Amino acid sequence: MIVDTGFLVAVDRGDRRAKTFLERAAQKQRTLHTTEPVIAQAWRQGAREARLARFLHGVTTHPLRHGRLVGELLAKSQTADVVDAHLALAAHQHGLDIVTGDAQDLTRLAALLPSKPTVHLLPW
Repeated sequence: MIVDTGFLVAVDRGDRRAKTFLERAAQKQRTLHTTEPVIAQAWRQGAREARLARFLHGVTTHPLRHGRLVGELLAKSQTADVVDAHLALAAHQHGLDIVTGDAQDLTRLAALLPSKPTVHLLPW
């Protein structure tokens, strides 16, 4: 599973729903992923984000790559969020489901990716 910015913000705030989701993921032994752009969007004050820093320690992080593919995906979807487009592309490339609390743009982006592997959006 790959998590979006909203999920990272929820973890940092100690959100109960995010904690419950993480507990279920751990029970199912699901590995967690995110992207560097997602972290950049969520990270603000390192010294005050101890909870987020601890969480990220156990998360596989994917760098921003394939900028041209991300741009093409944005053009096809008629959306503008590079972070979301990169997240959708990373999910597709690594065969991961996307964990999000805001599926609107990610649904559009995921629908434009090749059908295999299929990217599913999981609400938290």
